[in-house]
Amino acid sequence: MLDNRGPPGLLRQELIRSLPETAQVNGDLTAADMDQLVRLLRRTAELAQSLPNQAALTFAARVQDALKKTLINTTEVERLVKLRVGQDTFREALMDYWGGACAVTGIALPEVLRASHAKPWADCETDEERLDVFNGFLLCANLDALFDRGLITFDVFGHLICSSLLTPEHRFCLHLRDDLTLRWLTPTHQPYLAWHREWVF
Repeated sequence: MLDNRGPPGLLRQELIRSLPETAQVNGDLTAADMDQLVRLLRRTAELAQSLPNQAALTFAARVQDALKKTLINTTEVERLVKLRVGQDTFREALMDYWGGACAVTGIALPEVLRASHAKPWADCETDEERLDVFNGFLLCANLDALFDRGLITFDVFGHLICSSLLTPEHRFCLHLRDDLTLRWLTPTHQPYLAWHREWVF
């Protein structure tokens, strides 16, 4: 049952990564006590809302609902509705996927967290690509601004790379330490990060 979301075993892999204390018995994830079961069920629900194609399905339904409520239905209105709904849906999916905390610092303050695309919305070919949680990182505002402008990126291991445009003084003031790294990185993130390194950074 857990293997039906996205690529084979994706939900299972994410649950094992998120909750390493959860035991596996005969291929099934099991909880040792009620607290562990609650964590397992909560994380399963979060991931079910964020892993591939759930965000795209939510987006399509919300766009249709929003367009029904508009009095004027032009191509430009539809584009603006898709952009607004898409940004909200993408942020919600990243909040679920990253457990409501920055992908680098781990800060869990929603007011300062931004949904950052590795491959920007305008450059994506499909809505599925735009809304794919692996095409984004939940970042605190300063990291989001730097990532969006191509002043930072991440290598294949998730280590922070800073642009040469950032002086040592900039890096100090922005708290960009050499040991900053993504809290986790999956193979599914890699094509998007490679795109970011080549075309944005």
